[in-house]
Amino acid sequence: MPATRSPSTDRVTTPWWRDRVKLGLGSAILWFASVMAIGSVGDLSTPASRMLAIFGAAVALWVSEAIPLSATSIFVILAQILMISDEAVLSLPDGFEAPTYESIYATLASPILMLFLGGFVLADAAAKFGLDRNLAGVMLRPFGTRPRAVLAGLMSITALLSMFVSNTATTAAMMAVVLPVAAGLERTDRFRVALILAVPVAANIGGLGTPVGSPPNAIALGRLDDEGLQVNFITWMAFAVPVALVLLVVAWWLLVRRYPASITSMSLNLGGTFERSRSAIILYVAFALTVIGWMTEPVHGVRSSIVGFAPVVVLLATKVFTVDDLRRLNWHILWLVGGGIALGNGVSSSGLDVWLVSRFAWGSMPTLLLMGAMAGLALLLSTVISNSATANLLAPVGISLALSDAVDLDPLLAGLLIAMACSLAMALPVSTPPNAVAYASGEIETKDMASIGLVVGGLGLAIVVFVMPPIWEAVGLL
Repeated sequence: MPATRSPSTDRVTTPWWRDRVKLGLGSAILWFASVMAIGSVGDLSTPASRMLAIFGAAVALWVSEAIPLSATSIFVILAQILMISDEAVLSLPDGFEAPTYESIYATLASPILMLFLGGFVLADAAAKFGLDRNLAGVMLRPFGTRPRAVLAGLMSITALLSMFVSNTATTAAMMAVVLPVAAGLERTDRFRVALILAVPVAANIGGLGTPVGSPPNAIALGRLDDEGLQVNFITWMAFAVPVALVLLVVAWWLLVRRYPASITSMSLNLGGTFERSRSAIILYVAFALTVIGWMTEPVHGVRSSIVGFAPVVVLLATKVFTVDDLRRLNWHILWLVGGGIALGNGVSSSGLDVWLVSRFAWGSMPTLLLMGAMAGLALLLSTVISNSATANLLAPVGISLALSDAVDLDPLLAGLLIAMACSLAMALPVSTPPNAVAYASGEIETKDMASIGLVVGGLGLAIVVFVMPPIWEAVGLL
């Protein structure tokens, strides 16, 4: 049935089944009400059935984005408090060790969130004083003026910055630099597309490299941390940086082959004159010490979340980062990650993870096939919906499955596969925030993004599933 025009309002009326908001809300409400009405069935306990109602509703809301993603996360937290906590408004069966409502609220102050908060503050402060652009300017100079070399330098710098500054913030900063340069090239010069595509692709790849690089990393680490599996900053880098380096080279090769330059010399004006005010110097020192602290965590033993929280205190106390700056932080991302951590806790504490794992004979599936299916599903979902939402949905179930006796799979490996696959989905504008920022420039088309993103994402998936696990195991990381 086509869309119709209402005669009274002269507005287009979309059928409800084509309205993403109505369909998402309707599906969430129907699922929630149906599962709650059915309640405990067979080996599905009352707490697990309530958590199943919350989980299914969250899936519908996150996939459809019928309400803001962060609002769904807050719904998850509130629903768990009201339904499965020690302050639940509905009675719980005897013998069930209900999580305290304080512990559910505490997910909004999880150590992983504090690590991300530190990353956000450093990223915004770096942009405020031009540190990111000036660092890029200094690091780009050795690459010369040949287009291929400039592109390699641009991608290397973007990826490096994305490891320590969120990939979204890095993309926004680098796009502001690249767009004027691309505009100066002839409209027929295909290298324009290469320059603009290079930024989100490199930012996505660089986001793999560290726990603060992208939200899926934090979500997976949060779930692992809840199970007592702590992964420090440098260990995560040991897993991810080799993958990122390989993919960065492949992406560069694809871009220069598909979008060759018609000029022989060019340069990017990225600055390089560092501000020398008191506030800027404090930022430089805080930034450097934080990165050094993250990189040397195995030596000093101070957890990366504590190291990352220190610059928040220092920069606020010295007024380098003001209250107005604090208001502009991406708080919704922190709430989104917090909701994912809460969902994982709820799935585990309610026993829903055990029930879900028992629904299928996972042990009959070869481990390699299971790994491929897990990472492939994460890549597929992240291509069409938010990668953070995908990680929120898959990390609790995937890591719980690996922790069970049903399969022979390292839970750390399961978390890595899900997080990395989520960040490798970069074929569409909606796949990742860096893609959305680049697409909003109006200088590239979806087909350009898909042509590079599908190849890089597919190759990355093959590497993390089939190539890297034996290497990680051989060097003692697994």
